[in-house]
Amino acid sequence: MQASVKWVDGLRFMGTSDSGHAVVMDGDKASAASPMEMVLMAAGSCSSVDVVNILQKAKQQVSGVEVKLSGERADAVPAVFTKIHLHFVVSGQGISDKHVERAVNLSADKYCSVSIMLGKSVEVTHSFEVVEV
Repeated sequence: MQASVKWVDGLRFMGTSDSGHAVVMDGDKASAASPMEMVLMAAGSCSSVDVVNILQKAKQQVSGVEVKLSGERADAVPAVFTKIHLHFVVSGQGISDKHVERAVNLSADKYCSVSIMLGKSVEVTHSFEVVEV
């Protein structure tokens, strides 16, 4: 896997993946997410892919998945994450809490490369709720 990041202006940068997708990042957070916000969102996205995939394979009638992320950072430089919490809100019809719990746990413990990697130095926790729609 490869990527490149080019300076645009100010503290804005354009990242391009080897698959050809681009994303803007802004150290000032004025025009785009900051790199640390991108890390937080990457953990949520990676885990969400797993949860959706696992629930679909379990034939759950999922109509929506949102993960609400919160991160705490160190007060000193470097201001690394010290804690990250992922709260999944899974909506649909007749969704089993047991299936959602299993999907979240499998993502956390086995599949999500991003949160597992972060978990080597950050306290990463998970929770979920199921919303009937």
